Amino acid sequence: MTRRVLTVTAAGAALVVSSLLGPGAAAADDPSARDLVDQAKKNLLDAESVRLRLTDHSTDTRTSRTQPVSMDLALDQDGNCAGTLRMGAGGGRVEIVKRGAEVWMKPDTAFWKAQVPGGQGDAVAELLKDRYLHGSTHDAMLRGMAETCDLTSFQKEITADSSDARRLTKGAPTKVDGTEVIPLKGTAEGKRVVLYVTSDTPHRLVRATQKGGGTDLALSFSDYGRPVPSKTPPAGESVDVDKLQDELRNA
Repeated sequence: MTRRVLTVTAAGAALVVSSLLGPGAAAADDPSARDLVDQAKKNLLDAESVRLRLTDHSTDTRTSRTQPVSMDLALDQDGNCAGTLRMGAGGGRVEIVKRGAEVWMKPDTAFWKAQVPGGQGDAVAELLKDRYLHGSTHDAMLRGMAETCDLTSFQKEITADSSDARRLTKGAPTKVDGTEVIPLKGTAEGKRVVLYVTSDTPHRLVRATQKGGGTDLALSFSDYGRPVPSKTPPAGESVDVDKLQDELRNA
């Protein structure tokens, strides 16, 4: 089987957050809007762990079988993570667990067919029989997926300079998932954006949306500082990457 890199990362999400929270954010008519953005950015950068949920209904994403339209991941600065991703255009779903350098992922048949060329996707799904594929971050098949779990890389993307100048205005207080928030409205890269920052201290980013020009996505942040679940799949429910390669060669 071709050792194709399964590249499904949160880099796009990080770049969106960077464009929203990057340098140059200015308040239009209320200086405290700037303070809220600065504090929300600092608390996101300081977070040792966080739960990230992405919903992306953008045109390009919905029609791609290899890009996630939804993602729900708990991840930390040590590179640990646990969660699920669902691809667009019927590209399937995958569960992922990472502890240190070890990676487990359990894609469904639709995912394998979208990611692995020819009829080998069906063959991989049949050999795995709903078990996890287990290996390390050094394996080409798992490396791209494992990069999704790196909160530190995500945070570095957020610190990147943004050349987009924005003016943010405060909206009326509201609630997001039961949390009191203040919406901050503006534009980034010509698209409408709204940042929902907690009303109480510490001011944290709870939700960010971006719409316009074919883009329609939402990012939610929760569980700041909560440890990533440490449970890993048992050996009986996992197949080693090298063993899978051997079985495919002998099939």
